[in-house]
Amino acid sequence: MKIDAFHGFTLAILLLFVGKGLVARSGILRRYSIPESLVGGLACALVVFLLYYGMGIVVSFDLEARDALLLYFFAAIGLSTDARTLRHGGRPLLILSGLAIGFMVLQNLAGMEMARAFGLDPRTGLMVGSISLTGGVGTTLAWSDHFVHNLGIAQAQELGLAANMIGLIAACTIGGPVASLLMRRHRLQASGDSALEIGTLHRDEQHARLDYYGLLLALLWLNFALMLGYGINALVARTAVTLPAFVGCLLAGILLRMAADWMRPSGRGRLWNWPSMQPGIALVSDMSLGLFLTMALMGLRLWELQPVLAFITAAMLVQIALVIAFVLLIVFRAMGKDYQAAVVCAGFGGIALGSTATAIANMTAVTREHGAAREAFIVVPLVCGFVIDIANALVISLMAG
Repeated sequence: MKIDAFHGFTLAILLLFVGKGLVARSGILRRYSIPESLVGGLACALVVFLLYYGMGIVVSFDLEARDALLLYFFAAIGLSTDARTLRHGGRPLLILSGLAIGFMVLQNLAGMEMARAFGLDPRTGLMVGSISLTGGVGTTLAWSDHFVHNLGIAQAQELGLAANMIGLIAACTIGGPVASLLMRRHRLQASGDSALEIGTLHRDEQHARLDYYGLLLALLWLNFALMLGYGINALVARTAVTLPAFVGCLLAGILLRMAADWMRPSGRGRLWNWPSMQPGIALVSDMSLGLFLTMALMGLRLWELQPVLAFITAAMLVQIALVIAFVLLIVFRAMGKDYQAAVVCAGFGGIALGSTATAIANMTAVTREHGAAREAFIVVPLVCGFVIDIANALVISLMAG
């Protein structure tokens, strides 16, 4: 049964409402900062799974809107980034970049050792390492042909997609609890700042204020950012560098904000009025991220894990444990052992197991409960956008041989 793009998008909105309703009514889900999109999207994936095994019905979704939502989200992140604050990201940015690159190597070594333990070609382990987990679906598909045709690993694509599927769920699940554990253990003081980068505090969600003119301006500048982002991506495509499409939109948003702040230092004008636009941009950003992750999760085909279940289960248990240990013992200490560091730790699970969107969703869930963390929302998207993909390609090339 094929569900078209319009009905799939409408279902995603309904599922996000379901997730928001369950989180609002559950103190446990809020306490551990479980993303609302995880609750709604995974509920749909489980229903689809039961239909497949109980009635033999294969449900598939046309998720055409999903990728556009991701671009809107990163354009909003770019527009919300005040270039004057980027200088504060210098040292933390370098530290987190080094940690992420080091963890990619560790992740791959763990995957290769698990492959050896199951009597497989050690390079098979790379498909349950940084290729699928740090890299995501796009990186998995990009490397699958090389592994199948050049390295002779027949099930490379299936392994990679299955690992990414589990990693995406795990990343959404562990981020909030890890941050909550760190805050309790180290008695961290939350910021309590309600001026969030994305969305609003849970207690303020019903009281957010928008105006027609500001929301219209927000949509106008988001579309400008996407148009400029497409141009940047087209220029990058002419080089030897391969970057995901959202990077161009993130960079475009930052450039437009820099130009607007230079031309209008007060932030107020007829076509650029940041105080009026900011609530609208935050709202579109929050909605886009929530719907993107809901659609990504509702499209999971859980039954496809069955052929590689034993190896995938063992490998992913090791990888998830490795992420948790690395975050608790190394990332938190290296990033400063404060509230900002705890929010970065929530995002690191997304960096290492899911995707950039998952990392931001985890951090958003934490900040909506405890308050803004501006440095974290500068550093993590920059590491994901400008460091991870380039470094991962080099790491994979060296370790795959």
